[in-house]
Amino acid sequence: MKFLRLTLSLIVLSFSALAQEKDETAMKYAETITQEDLTEHLTTLASDKMEGRETGEKGQKMAAEYIKNHFASLGLRGPVSDTKEDNYFQKFNLYISRRTAASITQKKKEFKNLKDIVFWSNASFDEQKIEAVYVNKATEEDLESFEVKDKFVVFEADGQFTPILKGLEEKGAKGAFVIVEDSSKMNLVIRYGKYYSTQGSLTTEKPKENGMLSMVLSASATETLFKKPVEELEMGDEASFKASATVEIETIQTENVLGYLEGGELKDELLVLTAHYDHVGMNETEIYNGADDDGSGTSAVLELAEAFVKAKKEGHGPKRSILFMTVTGEEKGLLGSAHYVKYPIFPLKNTVVNLNIDMIGRTDSIHAENREFVYLIGSDRLSSDLHELSENMNSTYTKLDLDYTYNAEDHPDRIYYRSDHWNFAKNGIPIIFYFNGTHEDYHKPTDTVDKIEFDLLKKRTHLVFYTAWEIANRDQRLVVDKKVE
Repeated sequence: MKFLRLTLSLIVLSFSALAQEKDETAMKYAETITQEDLTEHLTTLASDKMEGRETGEKGQKMAAEYIKNHFASLGLRGPVSDTKEDNYFQKFNLYISRRTAASITQKKKEFKNLKDIVFWSNASFDEQKIEAVYVNKATEEDLESFEVKDKFVVFEADGQFTPILKGLEEKGAKGAFVIVEDSSKMNLVIRYGKYYSTQGSLTTEKPKENGMLSMVLSASATETLFKKPVEELEMGDEASFKASATVEIETIQTENVLGYLEGGELKDELLVLTAHYDHVGMNETEIYNGADDDGSGTSAVLELAEAFVKAKKEGHGPKRSILFMTVTGEEKGLLGSAHYVKYPIFPLKNTVVNLNIDMIGRTDSIHAENREFVYLIGSDRLSSDLHELSENMNSTYTKLDLDYTYNAEDHPDRIYYRSDHWNFAKNGIPIIFYFNGTHEDYHKPTDTVDKIEFDLLKKRTHLVFYTAWEIANRDQRLVVDKKVE
């Protein structure tokens, strides 16, 4: 019994050590983040009129205007340019490449796209005669005795072939044809090919007009072209045929929305608070409202901005500056945050932290018996200092169950690499990713406002606020004591 009392005493002492004296000023402004305001923002952002906020589409533009108007009404500065109309928008182009047609012909035999072959590159190719050389699996060892520059090569793929194609393009190959012998794998490639033919692939850089041609060949197509089965091919075998391909490129414009709050004596140092405001749009009959993903995080950023602005107006502004940024194109591959770190408005070397919020309005099935939780990812990956600070803020104020399941380096979902914080982390900037886990409505039309648990959304937003408040006002910059993984 004495041992039990001692153990309990030690536990209490350990929690007391983690907690710190409460900051009454911070608590005052945290309380300005309310369920009512979060509900108002989220009801607008996830409404049907926003049409699912697909990147580059009407609904995304409407959401951007809503966010900009909120930032402007608070008095946040638009830091992007001196133009009054656009200074809250960091605009950039995206390019949709649709692989509309492709064929290979050999004498009177024609192989059509999405049947015997799959067109895989994003560059058009006028019909011309090709002399293609078989290079086994195109490993470095295979290519030691073969110069691929200005050549068309054929190789076999056991698994992922995109890195091999990239390597061949870097070596100056004019074209590459990938043999996928397994019929089930070929069917999967055809499915992807159909998607790229209709929906297209999205890139931030305009595809090269004279890029490397790449196509995938079935086993039967390969056998016809080479006049022998795949298993009998030898290094250096050649095939002669004609090939052509057509790509249609559409340019769309999209934008990150930025609101800047200047700090005090440490104003050159910057916190970046992010959430993505895009979602996956709509189909012919249904709208994907994206209430949790990521209307919840976007609404949180809007409320965080309001809380910090109120504090500054009443003489309690942060020592460090804060950039409130809602990013576009996350669902298309973290494109908005990637564009920001490539063309930062403020030097990355001055950015002390990124707190990223993506889905914090729901409860996953694992926590059905314990709603008072949030998943934290990345807090200890670059900065032990940040992790300790985060734990302290939670133990002092919000007392949520901080679940680090997804933070495990070997977790199969690799969430650390799958939201906008990653573009900051890979540049050596400490991050925390706040997340409620996936649920049955993830990326479905049923991710709607009526399923948001606004009390939890408020409490999790409070945790982000207290963490940001402490980082913004402490004397010392966060210590980075770990390397990028």
